[in-house]
Amino acid sequence: MATYRQLTAQLEKLQKEMEQAREQEVTQAIADIRQKIADYGITAEELGFSSKAARAPRKPALPPKYRNPKTGETWSGRGRAPGWLAGKNREKFLIGE
Repeated sequence: MATYRQLTAQLEKLQKEMEQAREQEVTQAIADIRQKIADYGITAEELGFSSKAARAPRKPALPPKYRNPKTGETWSGRGRAPGWLAGKNREKFLIGE
C-alpha cells in the first residue's frame, strides 16, 4: 500500500499532466476553430456574438416636467428631486404645455 506522501506526489504529477494536456487540447481546438472560421467566412454575428454597434438603442430622455425659473434647470419628474425643488410646492414649477 502506498503512503500518504507517495499518493500526494502522484496526485501532483497527475495534476501537472492534466494542465499540460488541457493546454495542448485547448490550443488545438482554437486552431481548428480559427481554420473553420477562415474556411467558411463565418462572422461573429453568425456565431451569436453581437458587436457593440448592434446593441439595442437607449430610450430617449423624458421631456422636462418642471423648470427652475431662476436658473432654467429642468427635471423630468423621475428620480431624486433636485435641490431647488425640495420642500417646495411642485405645482409652481410645472412647465405649461
